[in-house]
Amino acid sequence: MRTSFAIRLALHGCANRPFYHIVVLRRYKARNDTPVDQVGSFDPLPNKHNEKLIAFNFERLRYWIARGATPSSPVEHLLGLCGFFPLHPRTYMVAKRNRKNKLIAASSSELTEEKTDA
Repeated sequence: MRTSFAIRLALHGCANRPFYHIVVLRRYKARNDTPVDQVGSFDPLPNKHNEKLIAFNFERLRYWIARGATPSSPVEHLLGLCGFFPLHPRTYMVAKRNRKNKLIAASSSELTEEKTDA
């Protein structure tokens, strides 16, 4: 059942420095239209401690979900990482892809070391 409200990311920030507000909007409104409520924020660029910062107001989030608002896929992913929802399937896919890329990079570096030793 589709409701009239959606919880999604609204892009803010400036060029090459994205910053997102997690907002509740009517489903048919544009991404950066005036929100009904702001329930959090997300900074996708890592800070000096290599952390991506996410802030949620879980009380307001519970309220809007109880009223029937449905989160978008990226917001579901973030809520899964925060422990509010079960982990999103995308989380498992990204982790598997990262492990595979790490193994490929390690094996290619070993091959280049063997060639330089010979």
